[in-house]
Amino acid sequence: MNNEIHETNPLDRPYVHPNPNNQVYWTEPGLYITRLRLLTDNGFPFWDVSYCHGTVDGIPCVVDLPFDQLPRRGMRRAIVEAAERDGIHARGIGILDNISTLS
Repeated sequence: MNNEIHETNPLDRPYVHPNPNNQVYWTEPGLYITRLRLLTDNGFPFWDVSYCHGTVDGIPCVVDLPFDQLPRRGMRRAIVEAAERDGIHARGIGILDNISTLS
């Protein structure tokens, strides 16, 4: 049994956690997602969303997403498809560039 933990895109700088009362939906105009944290267990076929943070006009915020799980295979495609359904551009809001996984 392999109990090794693997992390992608770890924090290498001080991180400002947003006020939990400052929440926006991911379609908020001017939103830039700074971190989407995904977690999974070995052998589990999905990523669980731990949290999503961003900024609007430079102010840190918690970002509400239309999903709480993503498939391990095709995760980025699932994000892009969800964004298209909501009329936003996934790369444009920064979500694809700021994914951090922990498995």
